[in-house]
Amino acid sequence: MPQYRSIHQVKQGRTPIQAHRDLNGLVEDELSREGFDGPTTLFYRHGDPQKFRTEGRFHNTTFDSNVLKTSDSVSADGVPQRLFYNSDVSIWSSRRQESMPWLFRNVDGDEVWFVHEGSGTLESEYGALKFGVGDYVFVPKGATRRWIVDEPLNLFGIEAYSGQPHFPHYSGLGRHAPFDPDRLRLPVLGDAVTEAGEYRIRVKYDGDYSDVISETHPFDVLGWKGDLYPFAFNIQDWNVITSDTVHLPPSMHVFLAGPGFTLLNLLPRPAESTPGVERAPFHHRNADFDEVVIVHGGAAFGQPLPRGLIDHSPQGIHHGWPQEIHDAVRDAGDAYDRIEWEIIMVETRKPLRVDTVIAEGVDNVEFI
Repeated sequence: MPQYRSIHQVKQGRTPIQAHRDLNGLVEDELSREGFDGPTTLFYRHGDPQKFRTEGRFHNTTFDSNVLKTSDSVSADGVPQRLFYNSDVSIWSSRRQESMPWLFRNVDGDEVWFVHEGSGTLESEYGALKFGVGDYVFVPKGATRRWIVDEPLNLFGIEAYSGQPHFPHYSGLGRHAPFDPDRLRLPVLGDAVTEAGEYRIRVKYDGDYSDVISETHPFDVLGWKGDLYPFAFNIQDWNVITSDTVHLPPSMHVFLAGPGFTLLNLLPRPAESTPGVERAPFHHRNADFDEVVIVHGGAAFGQPLPRGLIDHSPQGIHHGWPQEIHDAVRDAGDAYDRIEWEIIMVETRKPLRVDTVIAEGVDNVEFI
């Protein structure tokens, strides 16, 4: 495919000398395959491609997650709320206020949770793993565990059904970029729980919940070894890959990938400073991936970002930043030398559906 692009790339009409810089009044709009890694067309338009309305299912969905009432936010016996789903992944919200009164085992898929707010400990067969704001917490499929809450939690989770998430190969960057593997935090195995009794394990299997009553405690582990285990990683330990001469697409910031999805973070970094370079995310349509954005916080060129905002853009729909923001950032010149955003993003190859509880129950949900 790279050979196809290098030999057959063509252009017609008025275009800049380079992509993403010195547009001179043109409005740049990217249509891409395979996220940003496949064949691409850059259209140079007169008008703003993001001024549109839709009819039917094909639309953006935006809502404030801070108003979600999950069942685990009102009862210790509750469970997280599904937000979006397809056959490869589901995206969840957990607002747990109290520690789990039971043990839990998910045999539907591996889980990756992002800690938007709160702190606590993941207790599991592997030991105790403390976590806090800005952490990713990975839980292997089939592991028995429970959340212990120190401060009320606001978590976003990705449940992967089609295969185990893995770190992508960052070709040419070396072993310690964009993160040093030593910054992964592992559980610490404590004393085995050896008391006999009846221990309730809630099991999620094929989307349903059942109970297993065990006569031995799942945390009676005396030792373990292997290459499958929970871990935590904080976004403060991520080394952002940057360029001064071109705005890099989100695909440069992937943390984990799995069959049908990628998980990535857009984090504070120096802004592009070469004269003429576009610094705001360009208008784009990913023809092969849905995109879910979760705003963790921060600011972009002086504008605070709405913490907890969730936005879903289906594949093939225009998204990015409106043209007036592009113009304002361009006009600001050197006024801002950094972009301080903290955004978590999930991209999925198969279209996502919005859970009916969210579509019908969140007062401020918008279909754009």
